[in-house]
Amino acid sequence: MRTVNLNGLGDVSRLSLGGGIGQIWGETSRDEALATLHAAVDAGISLIDCAPMYNNAERFIGEAFGGRPPQGVRFTTKHQLGTPGPGEAAAALEASVDASLAAMRLPRIDLFFLHSNLHRDGYAYAFGESAKAQFSTALSIYLEEVVPAMEALKAKGKIGQWGITGIGVPEAVLDALAHPVRPAVVQVIANLMDSPGALKRYAEPARPRQIARAAKAAGLGVMGIRAVQAGALTAAVDRELSPNSPDRRDFERAAPFRALCARWGVDPAYAAHRYALSLPDFDVIVLGVKNRSELDLCLKAEADGPYSDAEMAEINGLGLRGIGD
Repeated sequence: MRTVNLNGLGDVSRLSLGGGIGQIWGETSRDEALATLHAAVDAGISLIDCAPMYNNAERFIGEAFGGRPPQGVRFTTKHQLGTPGPGEAAAALEASVDASLAAMRLPRIDLFFLHSNLHRDGYAYAFGESAKAQFSTALSIYLEEVVPAMEALKAKGKIGQWGITGIGVPEAVLDALAHPVRPAVVQVIANLMDSPGALKRYAEPARPRQIARAAKAAGLGVMGIRAVQAGALTAAVDRELSPNSPDRRDFERAAPFRALCARWGVDPAYAAHRYALSLPDFDVIVLGVKNRSELDLCLKAEADGPYSDAEMAEINGLGLRGIGD
């Protein structure tokens, strides 16, 4: 397994096991989730990316390792802060950290993400505006309350580093990356469509590669997420989706990609992960796998190394980038 120095965390594996083990992306059993956790670590994956909203993922981590994870394995978790009342952000973030520490049976979170959708003050979302208080945090709250709260959690030793999930309004995310006190790591969409799918609440283009470039230019670590775009870049979606779901529409738009994979004789999920691993500016790719079979496919994609320039050009030549914007 290749490794990379992720800002503030030292060397970690290029693959990170994500929340699919929490029984949120298609069906998987508890036993299979625990076996997948152990198989990932045995294969050299040294970064586990989690969150309370990933159903049972944090609890399964606690069960799998019993509070004694293998040496060198690091853990992340997240909190979707939304729009707290004045002065309430710090307490909400700390309470979330404490709950995650208890569930995972850990003394410290190595990397804690603000999982909110950042927006500039006064911004109106094209989709879900009425619910923005649940999923979105204004830049003023981020700068005045979240940043100091994250630094305080570091000072207390409850977290090692902190980051943001860069799926919010691109201008606001870029503003956060330009602030003097920056996150150590940013999670950014990393798929061949540049699509956040159902995570996209705004009307503007998503611009994930620009965000990744800006993060690297600022010396930050970048974790790529949604390599298979919630299943849109796999052979078949593993859960029921509304015909109007952005993820369902992406799956239908990706038909030329599946046809290319058929010509190449490879599984679309393998090709999508290998593509994400070939992108510049992305240090780590987070896997949404839920079982050992899916994990093995991703391990092979990493072991086979980056795609050639010609192969990347053929995938890019399908014209799928940004078609959902």
